[in-house]
Amino acid sequence: MTGPVPSTEPPARGSGPEVDNPKRAIVSGTVGSVMMLAGSLGVGWLPAVSDLSRWPLFIFLRLNPFGVVLCVVLLAAGAMLLVRSWLRLGQQVRVWGRQARRATLTAVAAWGAPMMLAIPLFSRDVYAYMVQGQMVLNGLNPYEEGYSQVSNWFSTGADKLWAQSPTPYGPLFLWVEEWVAWLSGGQQMLSILLFRLVALAGVALCIVYVPKLARLHGINPHRALWLSAANPLFLINFIAAVHNDALMLGLALAGLYHTAVRRPVLGILLVSLSIAVKPVTIIFLPFIGLLWAGRRAGWGRKSLYWALTACASFAVLALLGALNGYGFGWVGAMSTPVTLWIWYAPVGIAGWIVATLFSAFGLNGWVFGNVVHLLGLAAAGVIIVLLALKGSYQRIIRRLAIALGALVLLSPMIQSWYVVWLIPLFAVTGIRTDWQVKTLYFLVSFFMIYSVSDQLDITWFIDLNLLVARCVAAVVAVGFGLYLVFIDPKTKALFLRKLEDPQSTPQI
Repeated sequence: MTGPVPSTEPPARGSGPEVDNPKRAIVSGTVGSVMMLAGSLGVGWLPAVSDLSRWPLFIFLRLNPFGVVLCVVLLAAGAMLLVRSWLRLGQQVRVWGRQARRATLTAVAAWGAPMMLAIPLFSRDVYAYMVQGQMVLNGLNPYEEGYSQVSNWFSTGADKLWAQSPTPYGPLFLWVEEWVAWLSGGQQMLSILLFRLVALAGVALCIVYVPKLARLHGINPHRALWLSAANPLFLINFIAAVHNDALMLGLALAGLYHTAVRRPVLGILLVSLSIAVKPVTIIFLPFIGLLWAGRRAGWGRKSLYWALTACASFAVLALLGALNGYGFGWVGAMSTPVTLWIWYAPVGIAGWIVATLFSAFGLNGWVFGNVVHLLGLAAAGVIIVLLALKGSYQRIIRRLAIALGALVLLSPMIQSWYVVWLIPLFAVTGIRTDWQVKTLYFLVSFFMIYSVSDQLDITWFIDLNLLVARCVAAVVAVGFGLYLVFIDPKTKALFLRKLEDPQSTPQI
């Protein structure tokens, strides 16, 4: 993996440009992003006590049924236009060289800029970050109690579902939350902007390290960058939705790269900082240990370096916990039982079916349904262990991608940002232009449609039912999606025809 890297830039075909004028795709994607910004004014997540709610424009867009429907349509159509623009940008690349990289980075900047100004879309987690920051600032322990301990928390916009739950975030992100609370003085819009800047740092790390990791695998770095950083799901979850997963993933990818190029101390430090944002990336540690052990390591050497990796990471996390005074409280917070599931998660729907069947016989069905969910997670654990134990050195990061994919697929709850964790890892190890990339296209389209039709902030007292608003969003988004798959003369080829372009087929 760290030896000579084969060329990943095929020679240009003839003397033509590498990219067939990407401006139209970039501009159309920017229009889509601006439409989403406009839609967020009416249906983005906004606390009722926000100063913005007093502005005449917001009053019309959020309290008038016509204004709300207009924003729903703008959001759904803009999101799907962004999907089309991403697909068209990839189609216009003749050779994945430096011009393609420039076009991709221009698209990321142009499409992400309007999202930086949007009211939070697709998630209200950022408001939970704000309240947790107030907790830390006021000396409360967020690992022992939920943010319901904060006075007037219900007016902040935070989801009541997690009000009684301790935070599952690591010590580094608690500091981020505290700093934002201190710098903003509790001002909501400034807090959102600051959290978006933190997310932008994670996006920047992904932009830097995705091409580097791709080169290590002999994969075209510019195509990997387009598949991941310009991906609409990546942008809406990390910028529009302000998820802390952006920083988590960026640090993890950076750590993965530095370990692969024989800088294991820096690599373990970065991955440990990633865990200190959100502990999901603890799954990286056994694979980091394998990279550190080296190509010819036997079982004795692997075991030694697994132990060294675990001890080094534990030391970093222990130091962070000691500095903020909360220790390893996040471990207890993560072990809090969670019974959430979703209909499109295979294990989630399986648990619901089992629960329904047992309930029909007068039993407590969810006792058995939850067992199914736990079995799914246990199966994911077994797969992760097997992937860490078996396989070639050259495919360590690919095995990590599959391991993380197993954890996502076998969870009862699958969110769109869980899928975003996977895309860079698969992109840097190779997504072929056959069923693999088609699967990605369908996943991006599906989760975009689901996101715009599920996460809408509709004020309960206006004359418009939330279900009606969701149906409007679903009709617009599904209609646009069907157009892309079956009617659009440009994009339908991506979904329905065999893709055989050798210039964009990565080497695995």
